[in-house]
Amino acid sequence: MFETILIPTDGSEYAESAAETGLELASYHDATVHVICVTETGPLGDIRLPGDAASAKEAIRGRAERFVSRIAERAQSYDLEVTTVVRDGPPETEILEYGEEIDADLIVMGTRGRGGIHRMAVGSVADHVIRFGDIQVFIAKHRSETE
Repeated sequence: MFETILIPTDGSEYAESAAETGLELASYHDATVHVICVTETGPLGDIRLPGDAASAKEAIRGRAERFVSRIAERAQSYDLEVTTVVRDGPPETEILEYGEEIDADLIVMGTRGRGGIHRMAVGSVADHVIRFGDIQVFIAKHRSETE
């Protein structure tokens, strides 16, 4: 039923938990997995930082690459074909655009579950992906360590 599954991550525990669900679904359906992390550097991109990173943008990108690599390593334990990508821009837009580019059948993502005023003021990436995309979306509930 599913041939291509897209798993967005921001490195959060919610995204990590959703990724595990996405990998299980991909394994069951023998689907190809694409893992995306979207950076949104804005005006910080040119600020110089101490240490190895030449700029804030480079540091943020390096962090995003670690997030997708971590999920790709877990995909190997399921013997899945996996592609990783890091893009820059608004996450909700980049996730949908990439999903269309790869002709994804399903997007599996987590959500922080924020509600009320915070959600109205800030918005929700998952909510946007659900409302404005044409790809099926599976919102995976976070599994706590105690479950």
